[in-house]
Amino acid sequence: QVQLVESGGGLVQPGGSLRLSCAASGSFFRINAMAWFREAPGKQRELVAVVSSGGRTNYAGSVKGRFTASRDCAKNTVYLQMNSLKPEDTAVYYCTADLTFQYGSGYADVGSWGQGTQVTVSS
Repeated sequence: QVQLVESGGGLVQPGGSLRLSCAASGSFFRINAMAWFREAPGKQRELVAVVSSGGRTNYAGSVKGRFTASRDCAKNTVYLQMNSLKPEDTAVYYCTADLTFQYGSGYADVGSWGQGTQVTVSS
């Protein structure tokens, strides 16, 4: 059983900041890339940021320069620091992880998703 648990969402005024956290737990062999997606009402889920196993990051153009993703491998946790928030950042934010599981002498990679955390940017 694997769990990804997000926290840190909430209501913030435009220009404010929030920090999201996502902790992975369970019986997996390794965590590969971790990422943040978001889904706004009436819109498709979109990729926000990716953090590789080595700590390299990539961002959507709409958040570059405002959001910073990082991870603590010892804690199996990924973070998303969101600054200069705008009303258009309002969405449910989801954490996802690419996990490697060991099966006997073999391995398999499986994606896992968190339950999401609401971020609302409004005055």
